[in-house]
Formats: sequence, C-alpha cells, structure tokens
Amino acid sequence: MRARTVFTALLPFLATAMTAEAAERHFSFAYDQPHTTAYGYAADVFGAKLKELSKGEMIIDQFPGAQLGQEPQVLQKLRTGDVDFALSSTANAATASPEAGVLSIHFIFKGEDHLKKAIGDPKVVASFRKMIKDTVQGAQTLTLITLGLRDFYSKKEIHNLADLKGLKVRVQATPTEDTLFSAYGAQVVHMPFGEVYTSLQTGVVDVAENGVNVYLSNKHYEVAPVMSMSEHEANDNCIWVSDKAWNSFSDDEKKWVQAAADEVNKLEPTKAIELEHESAAKLEKMGVKFVKDVDKSGFLKAAEPIQDKTAAALGPHAVELLKLVREVK
Repeated sequence: MRARTVFTALLPFLATAMTAEAAERHFSFAYDQPHTTAYGYAADVFGAKLKELSKGEMIIDQFPGAQLGQEPQVLQKLRTGDVDFALSSTANAATASPEAGVLSIHFIFKGEDHLKKAIGDPKVVASFRKMIKDTVQGAQTLTLITLGLRDFYSKKEIHNLADLKGLKVRVQATPTEDTLFSAYGAQVVHMPFGEVYTSLQTGVVDVAENGVNVYLSNKHYEVAPVMSMSEHEANDNCIWVSDKAWNSFSDDEKKWVQAAADEVNKLEPTKAIELEHESAAKLEKMGVKFVKDVDKSGFLKAAEPIQDKTAAALGPHAVELLKLVREVK
C-alpha cells in the first residue's frame, strides 16, 4: 500500500521527465577533423546556440574525426537525408557544386585579416549560399567559416616555386587545385584526407598542404616535419544542412538554426586564426621546422594570370563570388 502511494506521488514527476525527453530532438552533425580543430569549435558554438534558442528542444550530436565518413561521403549522406548537419571544405563542396572551387583559387585572400573579413562579409556568405541553393539538390549551406590559410609540409624545405617543381603534391580533388598546382609544375595527386599521413610516410606523395592546426591535430608533423609558410590558399569551409532536416523544421526552428549558424560565422574565424598561431608555437617547441621566408613571387606570377580564367571556367556564380571577395577591404 505504501509503495503504491509513493508511486502515485511520483507520477507527476515521471510525466514531466518523459515529456521533457520526448520534446528533445537530436540531430547529427558530422565532420572529418578532430574536435580539437576549429571544426570542433564551430560545432560547439552551433550546438550551444541552437540549444539556447530552442530552450533545450534541439540537440546537436557531434560525430568528429570522420566517424560518418570523409567529407565527400558525408555530403552524399546529407543529400539523402542520412546526416542532418555537416562541415566541409569549400573544395570538397565542389564535388557537389563545382563552382564552390572558386574559394580555392590561390592568392585571392591577402592575408589572415582579409580572410576573416571576407568570410564574415554578408554579401560573400549570401552569394555562396545562393550558389549552393541553385546548384545542389538535397542539401544547402547555412554559412561560411575558415580554418586559416594553407601551407606546404614535407620532409624538405620549400623556399620558392623551383623547390616545388616535379614533386608529388596531394591536393584536394577539384579542377581549381589541378589547374593551379599544375601551373606550378607539381605532380598532382588526389586522395582522401585520411590517407595523407601514410602517403607522406611511404613516399606516395612528397608534399601535402593544409592549415597549421590541422597539421598538428592529425600529427602529420611526424612524417613531414617541415612546414613552409606559403599561404597560397585559404582553408574555407561551410556548414551544411540536409533538405530533409530543413524541411522538417517549423518557421521558428529555421530561424533558430540560421541564427546558430550566424553565431558561428561571427565567432569562428577569429578563433580559427588564434588556433593557427597557438599550433605553430606548440609545433616549434616540438622541433618542427618552419620556413617563414617563402618567396611567393614565382607562385604569384603563375597564379594571378589564371585566377579570372579559372573562375570563368567554373561558372557565373564563381565569377560573382570572386568579385565580392576582392571587394572586401
């Protein structure tokens, strides 16, 4: 009798707990880098803001480190609705929308400050989102972020264009990359990011290129202990949402999701650059050699004449996006 009385007394609390649990909706958020990178920071900011705006009803479950696949595979899962949210590089976005490769054109960002301003510029973000909306089925983008600028890393020092000629360089599989690295005289090699470590170790490739924090977080310094600061390309990225998830949201929920993405765009670029500098300091203490006086003149001479031609070959959205990036001061 006493047990029944206790159970009856607990019923209102149990009902409240069950209602709260039922109100929670969980969404997958996939990315292929470790949580220690700016990808993890972006996912944290997005998840926290969405939880706040939805009063705990919309919960982001993160799947870092390629748990749900490398970026090209995740983009396929997004379009079929098997993943709700994801981060990808704009270069990998080019597997779904080739014009996204425009943000991989070399030397269109004039340093870290210009990169931060351009990625946070509302016109640039809106133009990129429209491009994806017009060219991709099954998913759309919410905003842009960055992981900083990309540099070369290898077992050897790269001081100038001549040092890169003839070397096997792992590049992201886009026409933009192929065009520019071929113009430098490099041998272009495509492979998933997850294979880069072993390929550098075994000599399948001589050189890879990425941001400093990515280089640190994935321990690529173990097999390529020299980083040459060429700053040839931006590590630009975007937050995706599947159409299946987006179409399931109410009007208010769509506003919350977009506001969470806007919060990431506001905060992440500065954090990403901070992580780049912190990572470089850690790596120097670990004995990694940084070549800080890379002569960029040869790279610029090869790249600048084909920037506009490359954008035009990609399409009108790419031409417009390149124009907007250049207008950011």
